[in-house]
Amino acid sequence: MLLDNTKINVIDLSKHLDPETESRRCKLRRFNTGGPIPDFHTDMDLTTHLGTHVETPYHHDDNWPDVLTLPVTNFIGRCVYLNITTCEPNAHISAEDLEAASRGRVKEGDVVIIDSPYKLTPFTELTNTDVDKRLFIGVESANWFKEKGVKSVGFGDGVSIENSNEDVKPFHDILMAENITFIEVLKNLEQLTQEIFMIIFLPLPIKGIDSSPVRVVAVEGLAEFSE
Repeated sequence: MLLDNTKINVIDLSKHLDPETESRRCKLRRFNTGGPIPDFHTDMDLTTHLGTHVETPYHHDDNWPDVLTLPVTNFIGRCVYLNITTCEPNAHISAEDLEAASRGRVKEGDVVIIDSPYKLTPFTELTNTDVDKRLFIGVESANWFKEKGVKSVGFGDGVSIENSNEDVKPFHDILMAENITFIEVLKNLEQLTQEIFMIIFLPLPIKGIDSSPVRVVAVEGLAEFSE
């Protein structure tokens, strides 16, 4: 949607949550504190990996930064959307594949979202079945992101982030050691009209949490965040 009376396009890339249907921990208790004026509050019982969420290095190692240790600028920046079309189904994304999709546009300090045409909603009963054709991350793709100096990697539904420990563990080991964060379970990527844009994904400012649900917003049309 356009922002007020501007040509700036804003797209919500977040999974919207309903406590009644959410499979992960998401409980709300709304109550009125009393008095002559209604004063409603809500207790929230949530997992840090709920819906669309950002994972910080503390997710992977007790000695690495949590959401408040990282500067707020780690969660705002120039984003490049890479739709990988050079792979067969269930193939590992190579450095060559990433270079082909990037076309030299990924810069140090960028956020990069990777996706493919083989889309499947993650973390469901269909994960790792015959119908799951998503692409895989691994050591080679992790090293490519490390060498580029990106600050965050996001995942569309065309990329598997849970296919095997042999792929997922080194991907975390390599990138989170560099304070690179992950944005998981992104939605509405088909609504993007540009492949480069500003992205905002601010976590809850709570000391000691490894990850946090986020409202991810793409902002298209800003000259400073374009090709």
